Amino acid sequence: MHAHLLAGDCTTTFDGDRAYEKRGRVVCLRKPDDTVLVHDAAGYRPVAWLTRPDASMAVGSPPTVEARDGDDRLRVTFHETSVDVRIPVSPAGEAAGPCPDCAGALVTRSGTLACTDCDREHALPAGATVLDTACECGLARVEVTRGVTVEVCADRACEPLDAAIEAELDRRFDCPDCGRDMRVVRAGGLLLGCDGYPDCDVSVPLPNEACDGVCDCGLPTVDGRCLDATCASP
Repeated sequence: MHAHLLAGDCTTTFDGDRAYEKRGRVVCLRKPDDTVLVHDAAGYRPVAWLTRPDASMAVGSPPTVEARDGDDRLRVTFHETSVDVRIPVSPAGEAAGPCPDCAGALVTRSGTLACTDCDREHALPAGATVLDTACECGLARVEVTRGVTVEVCADRACEPLDAAIEAELDRRFDCPDCGRDMRVVRAGGLLLGCDGYPDCDVSVPLPNEACDGVCDCGLPTVDGRCLDATCASP
């Protein structure tokens, strides 16, 4: 991914619900998601911006940067430029070890594990903690709790989370209605569902906490509470 950085004397025009025109020596940044930011010498707030517009482009020499989003239009017309470069950029986040594919670093940001230099990216399970240890494939391992705490590779294709939870909880509990085994299944999220389905449709979602006991009804508990919110057992 690359960002387009320009600096120089320009006229900035915004047409929309807050129409204005300003001139000055500014820095204009066009991000990979087409966001356009215009900064002058004062403070941290842009003098003009359009976030994730429908489209943006830079044309001409000296260039004009245009961005449109519905009825809003931002135009940055440069009269002369002192800087006009495209620079590599990446997601920024907490460091999570080296990338196994390149010399880049892995970072965690917004529920993903991504490399700063290449296209490697993995969605992390909700509530996952990235560990300092690495899988045999070279990628970081993560700690995840779904009724039980397990450690798996951040790449689900390498070491599936579902299989790790299944190894710990599958067939460990009895259905309170028919006595069959409760199986680990995925239906939107991970849950325990009766092996007698569809004849028996008992199911309970696996929480992002570790189960610590067994209810009188036969289902697991967390902090002494049955996973079945409708359970009448004490």
